[in-house]
Amino acid sequence: MELQKNVIMQGDCIDILSRLPDRSVDLVFADPPYNLQLGGGLTRPDQSHVAGVDDDWDKFDSFDAYDLFTHQWLEECRRVLKDDGAIWVIGSYHNIFRVGAILQDQGFWIQNDVIWLKSNPMPNFKGTRFQNAHETLIWAGKSEASKCTFNYDALKVFNDDKQMRSDWMIPLCTGGERLKDEDGKKAHPTQKPESLLQRVLLATTNPGDTVLDPFSGTGTTAAAAKRLGRNYVGIERDETYIRLSRARLKAIEPIEGAVLETEKSKKSLPRVPFGALLESGWLKPGDRLFSPQRRYQARIRVDGSLTTGTISGSIHRLGAHVQQAPACNGWTYWHYEDPKRNLAPIDLLRRRYREEMGLN
Repeated sequence: MELQKNVIMQGDCIDILSRLPDRSVDLVFADPPYNLQLGGGLTRPDQSHVAGVDDDWDKFDSFDAYDLFTHQWLEECRRVLKDDGAIWVIGSYHNIFRVGAILQDQGFWIQNDVIWLKSNPMPNFKGTRFQNAHETLIWAGKSEASKCTFNYDALKVFNDDKQMRSDWMIPLCTGGERLKDEDGKKAHPTQKPESLLQRVLLATTNPGDTVLDPFSGTGTTAAAAKRLGRNYVGIERDETYIRLSRARLKAIEPIEGAVLETEKSKKSLPRVPFGALLESGWLKPGDRLFSPQRRYQARIRVDGSLTTGTISGSIHRLGAHVQQAPACNGWTYWHYEDPKRNLAPIDLLRRRYREEMGLN
């Protein structure tokens, strides 16, 4: 059976999951029922009603019933994930600790927990507890051996060249993004902001990957996936949510072409030996290379080694020697001289070589 992509399928999530092919998706994002165990209506200080989560899909007879349900859908998700696939599960204090334990019991390997800090959380109207201002996301690989996608460099650029932290300040879904029903009321009580899903997908998928959401709701995961050039598979049993999802998806224009590309780690780029720059004519034997501020200089030999006259070695080894350092990145240390006698790191030539050879 081949996986049908870019669809929202209607039905029970465990039943539909059981019919999906093994190892067919790259990522699962799951926003399961939280089992909130609400004990009655909630009102504001002015006695107006708060539209909380009181839908049947969030009600379970016991913790045992909820745990059994969690075991079943997670087991199927693990089966349909590729070996290097990963899963994200979001929840609140009501359920996330139970889900986390079951994840580990089934062999998933937790990579991180991420705290979604809500910049505009709902007040605690009863004043009996702390204001609930966050939810927790668990990111886990299919197994300890999984080589999960993690776009570290893209996230660092996204975060002003600082490492992306595990606490994300993102507002609740409000305003025009919040889907409404025919009466103008919010269509889904727990619709997630698309910005949250965009960050998840930017971090842990690549264009063309397939993302599965077994609790699709109003299609936030699918919307983020389509916008970012990923395939999506949604499962949802509520006909109204499906109708809203399909209308939402129809209006989305995917990002395409060069603007969809993200910053890649240099370690992931094809290796270019220094000698390739000589073979292609970007540099020539006999050319001089200089350290920053021209403190040291070396000449290029025919085999791509450098020499100072008495000492020779690779661009890295000679760079380390002249600095009396244990190691050196020769690509950024050594500079070539352009016709105007300006210095530039030889790494620029390596980048141009990759572009010319189509290696980026």
